[in-house]
Amino acid sequence: MMDLPFARSDGDGVLLTVHVQPRAARTQVAGVHGDALKIRLNAPPVDGRANDALCAFLAEMFGVPRRAVEIVQGDTARRKIVRIEGVTLQDVGNCLA
Repeated sequence: MMDLPFARSDGDGVLLTVHVQPRAARTQVAGVHGDALKIRLNAPPVDGRANDALCAFLAEMFGVPRRAVEIVQGDTARRKIVRIEGVTLQDVGNCLA
């Protein structure tokens, strides 16, 4: 399994440290930014739209319902910690491989 400095196990899910770049041309994973997974979002950081877009993107990427993805820290910051329920570290590695 690949080294995942931005992911750690948390009970029945994982915690991901992400660095968000809003107002990008398209929504996509853009690699690693320090110890965080960099994600570019098409949505602007206004009225929670970037947070909603982030959660929806991660839910689709990992094949879980939107309600399984929750921002636990950094609601108004670029650097966030996101909890994804029902996903393992191996799932994260497989999705990003």
